[in-house]
Amino acid sequence: MGEYHHNIDEKGRIVIPGKFRGNEMNKIIVTRGIEKCLSLYTTDDWNKVVTKLNTLPFTKKDARTFSRSIFASASVCEFDKMGRINITSPLVSYAGLTKECVIIGVNDHIEIWDKDAYEQFMNENNDKLEEIAENLFEGNYETL
Repeated sequence: MGEYHHNIDEKGRIVIPGKFRGNEMNKIIVTRGIEKCLSLYTTDDWNKVVTKLNTLPFTKKDARTFSRSIFASASVCEFDKMGRINITSPLVSYAGLTKECVIIGVNDHIEIWDKDAYEQFMNENNDKLEEIAENLFEGNYETL
């Protein structure tokens, strides 16, 4: 969890905050996120995603399309000495990353957003959070 702001450089390198890296982590899987952001997974969490995707019926067009999108764009990135990863240019382009980025922790993965896209997403959804919570938790979200 948490929100951090870092710049991506012209070579596609961005610092992943130490809080997200952990002591033993030396690589991470980066792929397309759902809302024009990037999703980053540890190897263990990526394997959980793969297991879930393997349960989708290959006879369904949506399953094939979604799997292609996730797997074709996936890339293993290793951390350099400065805690940076090098994101492939197709992923940089997909997420519209230009310079200023927002890196957020989202439960079992990390997301990287273009700063302006993230602010727009949050602004569009801030007023809906109560309704979203009510829909997801059937009105029983007082304990959150």
